[in-house]
Amino acid sequence: MIQRIQSVWLFFATACIFGLFLFPYLQVLNPDGSASLIKVMGVYQNVAGQQVQTQPFLGLTIASVILALIPFITIFLYKDRKKQVLLSYLSIALVIAFSFWLIQTAKGVLGPVELRAENYGIGTLLPSIAILFLILAIRGMKKDDKLIKSADRLR
Repeated sequence: MIQRIQSVWLFFATACIFGLFLFPYLQVLNPDGSASLIKVMGVYQNVAGQQVQTQPFLGLTIASVILALIPFITIFLYKDRKKQVLLSYLSIALVIAFSFWLIQTAKGVLGPVELRAENYGIGTLLPSIAILFLILAIRGMKKDDKLIKSADRLR
């Protein structure tokens, strides 16, 4: 059913991945003194007091939307728990691969810049939190499956 706890966890995982559009995952101070924000949509720099996108990341943007829609669609597959579990595991693998893609993109944009702890934004934590929510959702799905099997034994 849609009102099960795993639906809540899947929705939170979707929200975390969509949160990457709001929050930068890296913030770097350029040699000229301007700050650059790196989001999944591209590199943003402060020009004349406004944030302007200087380099778009179309591939990352499309991948983020697809990655966020997988857990959301999984919510509505509540009648087929095996498919829900499979899609949740797939989502975890894709989030991990996506995180590596984010890192490689940032390395390509920044070049030999040394990053410190203050350079990382909230967006750095969001994929990890999404994985945590997906694991909690899988746990809820397995509990439901166990409950159904025990109820079938009683019949």
